[in-house]
Amino acid sequence: KGFGRNLKEWLQEQFCDKPLDQDDMRLHNAAYVGDLDTLRNLLQEDDFRRRINEKSVWCCGCLPCTPLRIAATAGHAACVAYLIAQGAEVDLVDVKGQTALYVAVVNGHLDCVRILLEAGADPNGSRHHRSTPLYHAARVGRVDILQELIRFNADVDMDHQLGPRLLLSARTLSTLVVCPLYISAAYHHLESFRLLLQAGAQPDFNYTGPVCQEALTRGLASCLLDAVLRHGCEVSFVHLLLDHGADPALVPWEQVALEAPNRRKVDPEALRVFLEAKKNPHRLTHLCRIQIRRTMGKSRLNHIASLPLPEPIKNFLLHRN
Repeated sequence: KGFGRNLKEWLQEQFCDKPLDQDDMRLHNAAYVGDLDTLRNLLQEDDFRRRINEKSVWCCGCLPCTPLRIAATAGHAACVAYLIAQGAEVDLVDVKGQTALYVAVVNGHLDCVRILLEAGADPNGSRHHRSTPLYHAARVGRVDILQELIRFNADVDMDHQLGPRLLLSARTLSTLVVCPLYISAAYHHLESFRLLLQAGAQPDFNYTGPVCQEALTRGLASCLLDAVLRHGCEVSFVHLLLDHGADPALVPWEQVALEAPNRRKVDPEALRVFLEAKKNPHRLTHLCRIQIRRTMGKSRLNHIASLPLPEPIKNFLLHRN
């Protein structure tokens, strides 16, 4: 208990706006328990209104946070909406670089996610954090949250790797794990995977250089299609990648190699579809759809439904056929 108290004091000294003995934490504590009436009463006072964006150590936590960040973590949607209406800044980050939107996504609070996005929160989170709201939603398979993030133009290909990498460095699994498509496949979230591709995610994400042969001998994947096969994903994952333009030639093997320890077996039907695609060219209509969508760009794909085109053509372009 004593150690926890000392940690709290150290965090307060390093990151908070006031020393612990001078801090009145009622605003932050009310946000934590979802006490909207107390928030309203406190924010009638000028002193508390000035402190609405203040980071403080609160009753049940050691991490200095704003009231909005605390309410979003706990899922108190009414408090989140009220704090924003009273002037809370939606994109302030905590000491980990997490925004209120990010913690709302991590804790699965759809109502809070929607309120924050409608208030102008950056759907991509903060560049100071090595993950994004969309990446986390893809990892846990929250299609409802993914839909909201995509509706507010979250980047479905966001790469938050902080370190620079050589342009022609070899592709390995370590360069794929930052990809929302990869993580949704790794956890076998088919509907999340489908939604990301429909929103314009690159089926050959991050493939701009040679394949690292040494890495392949250790069982690492060279591209998304390779990763989907190695993770034992069902055939629907392969169909989706191929339909959205994945290049089977990037997978540098012709048959199932001996499995590395602790790896799942390749799905036989997925392997069959992949090998067929590697031998046979795409249909012209398929190539046309890929080129049209690429030319439009992922930021404009949502306009396809409103184009003055026959419904069958719009459905074809939207992969609804």
